[in-house]
Amino acid sequence: MIEIVKFENILRGCQDDSFDNGIQIETELVPLGGSGAPVKPSVYAGGVYQQDRRWYSSEDKEPQDVVVIDNVPSQANRLENALRHHRESIGLPEFILDFSGVGRLPSHLPMKLSSFQFPHRNADAYLRDSQLNEDDFIKTDLGKDIFGATAQNCAPLIAWFPQALLYGFWQSHLGKKRSNSKHARAWVSEIIGWQPATTETRVLGLKGDALNLSIDDPVTFNPNDRTQWEIGKNKLIEDGKSDKLSEIGHGQVPFTGGDASLAAISFGHISQRATVSFAQLRRVRIDNQFNSKKNSACRALLVALGLHAHQLAFNRGFSLRSMADLCPQSTRVIWLGDDVDSEINLGNAKDTLNLVQSAKEHAVDVGLELDGWDKPPLVLEPKENLKKAIRITWPQIID
Repeated sequence: MIEIVKFENILRGCQDDSFDNGIQIETELVPLGGSGAPVKPSVYAGGVYQQDRRWYSSEDKEPQDVVVIDNVPSQANRLENALRHHRESIGLPEFILDFSGVGRLPSHLPMKLSSFQFPHRNADAYLRDSQLNEDDFIKTDLGKDIFGATAQNCAPLIAWFPQALLYGFWQSHLGKKRSNSKHARAWVSEIIGWQPATTETRVLGLKGDALNLSIDDPVTFNPNDRTQWEIGKNKLIEDGKSDKLSEIGHGQVPFTGGDASLAAISFGHISQRATVSFAQLRRVRIDNQFNSKKNSACRALLVALGLHAHQLAFNRGFSLRSMADLCPQSTRVIWLGDDVDSEINLGNAKDTLNLVQSAKEHAVDVGLELDGWDKPPLVLEPKENLKKAIRITWPQIID
């Protein structure tokens, strides 16, 4: 029986003088409907799938056709979402951007935005355009530390944005004369569909109408508020646009040819590969001073956090989108050693949580400052210019 990986092994692999390469997680997935059942990959602008040809193993005689079901950035977002939902049990730091002062937003928009949802993590414009206790956040001591942090001077990030050191960041929203630091992601995960039966099938159908409404006259409506419309060309409707009745949801609409969306795909098999690179993490340093104990403790905490996020997000059946419900069938975890690779066992989510707790305790013992950990979220508010942008975008906001 393969033993569950120990924190001491992770710590040793993260040391400056280690020649270990990282950890690889290979999982075979099956659709909820069973092997071969259609699965819907991500669809990108222009109505296309991300298609490729890849080698599955060194034993392949030729590369295989594949479709990327869930790509690397999407997987990172899912891992961050798992961390957000389990923030309290892990003790993770979090910023909350509270929009309640803007007014009542449309129900589909969040009234609060978590730092685990910031598109650019620590380098995000929402964080840049926020306030802490009526002071511009970026001008506070904490804000200066976070926006000035780099992978080689990462103390503010491990204290407040550890996910940025795992999944990468690019400080590109401050201007050409300000910080433009980058850090490539150390954790890479992807879900691939191998040997697609076809990529050409489209979903044909008909949007029905119980009364089969059909008129030749155009209707006029405001594209931003389709509750107000009139038959014919009506100049009294603000920002009025004339179009077919079907544009406001009435009438039968066939979906054929290029109008029909891409269909789900039956695959020969589906796999997920996740890796954490010790080589990339060796770029991570607490400060410009050579402090091997703090550096290795920081990296080990990141590895443990990444493993726990993976178990939380993908160690049971999960749903990516409509018609993309997948279940793990078998998993193989490989420790990529300096000269020999060996199989290891991650255990379950409780085991990986124990890894995180051990990593936290060790980090504190060697003097790592985890200021934001095990505390309530730090609440921010949007600056006036951001509030104005939100109100202009959503003019129906109610104060």
